[in-house]
Amino acid sequence: MPEVMFAGPDGRLEGRYHHSNQPNAPLALVLHPHPLHGGTMNNRITYAMYRSFEKMGFSVMRYNSRGVGRSQGRYDGGIGEISDAAAALDWMQMVNPNASGLWIAGYSFGAFVGMQLLMRRPEITGWISVAPPATYYDFGFLAPCPCGGLMIAGGKDDMAPEPAIHKLVDKLNTQKGVTVDYRVFADADHIFAKQADKVTAALEDHVTTAMAQRHMPLAAD
Repeated sequence: MPEVMFAGPDGRLEGRYHHSNQPNAPLALVLHPHPLHGGTMNNRITYAMYRSFEKMGFSVMRYNSRGVGRSQGRYDGGIGEISDAAAALDWMQMVNPNASGLWIAGYSFGAFVGMQLLMRRPEITGWISVAPPATYYDFGFLAPCPCGGLMIAGGKDDMAPEPAIHKLVDKLNTQKGVTVDYRVFADADHIFAKQADKVTAALEDHVTTAMAQRHMPLAAD
């Protein structure tokens, strides 16, 4: 998992990147939790999602947003962090011009950043949002949401309460052509201390199913 440094809007950003040995492999970008609360690319859930995409044959990156680890710059309230995510995506697409798909996966604050990026980049084909902080941020910008994805909530999460996430899921599922795969882990709090395996199993199940469904029409041609 080689270390990479790439140009961000506020200085160089530090990442870890795995390049798939499969030609034209799909891409995945994994986004970490809030930098002011200790969130880094080495967060356990962030790392677990990264390894899941690697295992499924993706070219995948996780990175530190501005001011985290060896990344330059300073925290910018979410706005600059969305630009950092776009820069990470640009770098991956430059290295993989013929990628067969593009997924984003975010945990907590990273889920908010990832969904903001989703609205800006029409080439994104799927998304994973773990514990999106639906009480702290207004997710009303997801109108219309470009595609369906996987949303995961913890039943004992005080930081991102399940009822608020459920409400967001219900709203997204009313949109035409959007289906959200919603999974609740009843015993999980915001840290998902004992549920990392459940998160990765859900991610792998959702991604493999979604990609198989996408390729079915092609197979029928």
